[in-house]
Amino acid sequence: GSGTLIANNVGLITANHNFDDVSAHMPGKDIFIGKSCWIGMNSIILPGVSLGDNTIVGAGSIVTKSFEQGHCVIAGNPAKIIRVLSNQRPK
Repeated sequence: GSGTLIANNVGLITANHNFDDVSAHMPGKDIFIGKSCWIGMNSIILPGVSLGDNTIVGAGSIVTKSFEQGHCVIAGNPAKIIRVLSNQRPK
């Protein structure tokens, strides 16, 4: 999204291999990243994930599910909400 910052070495993975046959690829799934997000260095976002506006992804996180509500800080493996942010932007 507009105004989003993506740090170095971030992986946006839209396709994967079939677990039963690793030589076969699974169909790709889009990733959606909202406005004014910040994706920390070395994070990985997996297929089909949606991040709402103003989502901060901590460095080194593995994002396996969507956080469509946004306005939060997520981190870890798998990423989970560690802080909810105010919906108001500073003036």
